Amino acid sequence: MIEVIAQMTGSIQGALGCLGAAIGVGLVGAKAAESVGRNPGASGKILVQAIIGMALAEAVAFYAIFL
Repeated sequence: MIEVIAQMTGSIQGALGCLGAAIGVGLVGAKAAESVGRNPGASGKILVQAIIGMALAEAVAFYAIFL
């Protein structure tokens, strides 16, 4: 019984971590699109910062799954 509860707890932790990462990536993408709409000339710099921000948000999902 304890093993089943431990597996369920780990699954919930992984799911919440992935949910948080998905929300973070969505926010970064939305703000990047908004920024490019306001200043199209800076799209290269915005793209680089958005990719870095998305990668950091995805790292949270990996920590939640593997730890």
